[in-house]
Amino acid sequence: MIVMGRVAGAQGILGWVKIKTYTESVDSLADYPVWWLGDEKHPWREVSLETFAVHSKGLVAKFPNSNDRTTAEKYKGLLVAVPRSNLPQQPEGEYYWSDLIGLTVVDLAGKCLGVVDNLMDTGANQVLCVQEGSPEKKRGELLIPFIASAIKQVDLTKKVIHVDWSADWAATH
Repeated sequence: MIVMGRVAGAQGILGWVKIKTYTESVDSLADYPVWWLGDEKHPWREVSLETFAVHSKGLVAKFPNSNDRTTAEKYKGLLVAVPRSNLPQQPEGEYYWSDLIGLTVVDLAGKCLGVVDNLMDTGANQVLCVQEGSPEKKRGELLIPFIASAIKQVDLTKKVIHVDWSADWAATH
C-alpha cells in the first residue's frame, strides 16, 4: 500500500470528509475509485469513493453510507492508501511524494535535520517540508527544494534522504 493522504476531518453536515493529499496534484487521488483506509491502530479496509470535489483548500470526498457529520467524523485521522500495483512505475530518480514522507533527512556531515512531514509544489519545483528535531521535540519546519543541487541521494531502503543543506541555510545565504 502507498499512503496517498489522510482524512483531515468532516466537511459540512452531509457526510463528506476533507482529505489532506500527499500527491503532487490535489485531484490525482480521485483517479482511484477504491481507497484503503486505516492506520496502525485501525485495521485497513477497502472503501469505494462515492464522489469527490476539489475545493480551494483541497479535496473533499464522500463514501457510501456516510450521510451525516457524525459518520464522517469517524474517518478523521485515518490514512488513505492505494495498492502500489495500481500506480504506474516511476522512472529512475523520480519518487511518489508518499514514498518520501516520513524519511529522515541528513546533511552531508551526517547530522539529522529532521523528518519529511509533507511536500509542496511552488510551481518552480517541489519542496520538502522537514519537521526539525525528533517527533517528541519539534523545533520548527525546514523547507528544502527538491532539486539536484540540494538533494544528493534518496535511499528508500534505508529511509533516508541525504542533502547538501543546513538547518541555518537561510541565515547563511
